[in-house]
Amino acid sequence: MDAKQLSKRLATVGAFVPSGARIADIGSDHAYLPAHLALKKQISYAVAGEVVRGPYENAHHEIQKLALSELVHPRLADGLAAIEPDDHIDTITIAGMGGPLIRQILTQGPAQLVGVKRLILQPNVGAATVREWLSQNVFELVDERILAEDGHTYEILVADRATTPVTYSPAETLFGPFLLAEKSPVFIAKWQHELARAQQAVQQMQQAKVEPTAHLAAAQAKITLIKGVLEDAGK
Repeated sequence: MDAKQLSKRLATVGAFVPSGARIADIGSDHAYLPAHLALKKQISYAVAGEVVRGPYENAHHEIQKLALSELVHPRLADGLAAIEPDDHIDTITIAGMGGPLIRQILTQGPAQLVGVKRLILQPNVGAATVREWLSQNVFELVDERILAEDGHTYEILVADRATTPVTYSPAETLFGPFLLAEKSPVFIAKWQHELARAQQAVQQMQQAKVEPTAHLAAAQAKITLIKGVLEDAGK
């Protein structure tokens, strides 16, 4: 993979970036995504944010190699601190992190979110906590994708700033409203795997000397939701 040929996962993230957008790609690594979008002339400006020096230097090298220094700006900073007021960012992409970390990054950067119209988020795990944050911060999911690549399953959440609060049911929060409606083969396979994991976790908790009541109840509720969705998909 490089800036000219993205992975299926990053290409899907990039497909949701609006034409002419001013983007901040947080955790950009080699800056492949913003560089790719710049080469395609899909964006008008980009920040490639990276908190670790090695990946930041990789991004800097990639941008210089492709002669994109005037369009894509690497920044060594923690999370949304990579965004400066003069950037006028309207779209943020965060891909390849856990859901709790994505949520933490968004929570710690309220000032940088002012003026942002679209969030494109790809949590490796814990997508439900990202959906909760979106709902609580008046961002509405407008699309979702689920895909399998190299033995991993990825969910991509696309949310636009809303004018009124958005609420999701427990099932929509866990599975994703768009993914739940579609119930693709990749979705079914993922949740069959998650069901087996949850059932194993419940078994272990029930065998513990001191049963963790709250965790057990949450796991059992999750199992009930998953079973319901899988049974509905099989009809």
